[in-house]
Amino acid sequence: MPRFALIPTVLLTLAAAPALSQPNADAALLEEIRRDVSADRIEQDIRTLVGFGTRHTLSETESDTRGIGAARRWVYEEFKRISAACDGCLEVYYQSDFIEGEQRIPERTEVVNVIAVQRGTVDPGRYVIMSGDIDSRVSDVMDSTSDSPGANDNASGLAGAIEAARVLSKHKFAGSIVYAGLSGEEQGLFGGKIMAAAAQKGGWRITGVLNNDMIGNIEGINGVINNTTARVFMEGTRMNESAEEARMRRFTGGEVDSPSRNLGRYVHKIAENHIPNLDVMMIYRLDRFGRGGHHRPFNDLGYPGVRIMETNENYNRQHQDLRTENGIRYGDVIEGVNFDYAAKLTSLNALTMAALSRAPAPPAKVSIEGAVSPNTTLKWQAADKREKSLLAGYKIYWRLTDEPTWTNSRYVGNVDAYTLENIVIDNYFFGVASVSKDGFESPVVFPGPAGSFYPDESGSQ
Repeated sequence: MPRFALIPTVLLTLAAAPALSQPNADAALLEEIRRDVSADRIEQDIRTLVGFGTRHTLSETESDTRGIGAARRWVYEEFKRISAACDGCLEVYYQSDFIEGEQRIPERTEVVNVIAVQRGTVDPGRYVIMSGDIDSRVSDVMDSTSDSPGANDNASGLAGAIEAARVLSKHKFAGSIVYAGLSGEEQGLFGGKIMAAAAQKGGWRITGVLNNDMIGNIEGINGVINNTTARVFMEGTRMNESAEEARMRRFTGGEVDSPSRNLGRYVHKIAENHIPNLDVMMIYRLDRFGRGGHHRPFNDLGYPGVRIMETNENYNRQHQDLRTENGIRYGDVIEGVNFDYAAKLTSLNALTMAALSRAPAPPAKVSIEGAVSPNTTLKWQAADKREKSLLAGYKIYWRLTDEPTWTNSRYVGNVDAYTLENIVIDNYFFGVASVSKDGFESPVVFPGPAGSFYPDESGSQ
């Protein structure tokens, strides 16, 4: 019998159950945010960043016009200008540490991030982060003096974070939103390591990290020109999963339902529902082969994080000295950036962060039972006092085990347990999402430590 033959029976059974009305998300708000993202402003910011000549981590720090010092001070002042326009709604600060004795940073060097925090009105200790990289490089990773425009890698991602701050700072959100310019990426992901360690020390409850690294190129080295797709890279099991958690996962599943994977599914859903002419490829991998990005330091500490980027890369424009050889122009110059495409991916980030921050926190301590039973029961911890004023109820999701996205769902109201009758636990993957009174949903949480979003639930951090 075909595997889909049972689905109509399942849906008919559930249709007979009492229906609950789920609040509708404020689509008008998301559309307003999407339309407010400006390709022209993103272009201006990329041109400004390119104008610093080089932004290499080991480059000039005293000049007002050249080097990473001038670039990061400009980013800081830009965040301050945005904050002034929203009556001081952003907390802007430098975050740094000294690095030395590393292969790519042999001498003592201060690696400096620029952080802007938009505090949530209901649960300010819950964060979603959008990051872009300040630094750039040429062919020799240690060359800190040659011109290194870094227009796409990664002025595009940093300009996206700045533009998202301009747009979202006009609105208020329940959870906190962080816009981050990170340094030291090309030298070893040091800016991300510094920020992830600070977040862990500060007890941040991070719902998601959206690392934007190259969001402006539409012409691939393979000859493909495509402005209608984007990639989201998302790792599987947590890096710091314990041996006991791995043993549990072996028997209950969760290999494809880490919080990073369900964050990636959330990004995919935002694109599908709200971003015209954009399809998201969900890549079940931490990053591209042999390469890395600034979501990884957060993943290393167990936080959910994904990399959002263009689909078709042009390696002639990455990590290259500026030159022309055999008729081929090499180098990461401004002419290689498509600003409308960068705006489209920026809007994907902005809408994802808006929805995540309007939604309640993901459900905590989700569990499941139903072995040797025709029914499946899910349980979770009731919302704490920070979230009660925001919460409308919960929504249960399930899908066939070989399907990439959640295909079936049922809103079950403000309860802390629910039984799906005649849905066999062995045949599907399940999860639970929180729903706000204005209809915004959290990411789906897979039962058990493999799917939990916050470290105090799983004990893995």
